[in-house]
Amino acid sequence: MAEVIEWRDGMVRATRDLTSAIRLIEIEPSGGFIAASPGSHINVSVMVRGRPDVRSYSVVGPCPDGGYRIAVKLLANTRGGSAYMWSLRPGGRIGLSAPANHFNLALGRPEYLLLAGGIGVTPIFTHALALAEANARFRVLYACRSRDDLALAAELAERLGDRLELFLSEEGRRVDIGAEIARLDGQGEFYVCGPIGMLEAAKRCWRESGRPADRLRFETFGNSGAYPSGPFVIKIPRLGREIAVAANQSMLEALEDTNVGMISDCRRGECGLCALTILAVDGVVDHRDVFFSDAEKAQNLKLCTCVSRVYGKSITVDTADR
Repeated sequence: MAEVIEWRDGMVRATRDLTSAIRLIEIEPSGGFIAASPGSHINVSVMVRGRPDVRSYSVVGPCPDGGYRIAVKLLANTRGGSAYMWSLRPGGRIGLSAPANHFNLALGRPEYLLLAGGIGVTPIFTHALALAEANARFRVLYACRSRDDLALAAELAERLGDRLELFLSEEGRRVDIGAEIARLDGQGEFYVCGPIGMLEAAKRCWRESGRPADRLRFETFGNSGAYPSGPFVIKIPRLGREIAVAANQSMLEALEDTNVGMISDCRRGECGLCALTILAVDGVVDHRDVFFSDAEKAQNLKLCTCVSRVYGKSITVDTADR
């Protein structure tokens, strides 16, 4: 069943650019403030191609002044949500939800390893501050393409000192995830948020380490894949339909826009509700979800339409009889 969101009104209190492509937006909710635990996110109401839609953003840092801070990356091939968020100005109104948390921080472990990739630093930033406040033993690894892409790094460095390590691709530094896990206490926990490639590598290294599965915790964002986003066509023989998918549009959105009955919930590649059966593909399926295992993705039997797509001409699928 899809999550029911209880919407409330909010006002944009301030905006500040963290980098040339990442903007920090402060939103003050009306009707009382609900504190956000580390790892929480809020849903916000956006307008995409003239219709309402929903986007989720991690709450950045503690909120002692009654306002939620979120960081929004303006994507080159945006589906419209980030562009809408960047259009907001102080004093503007926006619908938002109370905080929810699918990336909880469990205190009391002997050691923590936190890994952030790009905009994935937003929940990791909050976890790190909470661990510092609790005097926990931890390290933070923050990977980006360049120094110009670093967001919140100065604040982290000021609070964490040598517990923060930066890995910049332009400087030839990459995280050796397996080696970093090997350094972690046997009862420690590993928290990861970043692009799908980083998440998959982290999960693979964690499995190979033989550590308990429940000590790896991760957060996802469904806009990255192994291939660039481009247009393609969905073919549905049973319905006699061919549906064009634009480069800045998800398969799920294209299906919904053309009145094909779909079930969905997370829209982040996590729950699997929107998955469809693959009958054929002219190109390569770019699986961007974390719902299916590596083995299941290799079989190419199903894909999550909310985030996954095709690098090529077309995909032939079947839909449920709704």
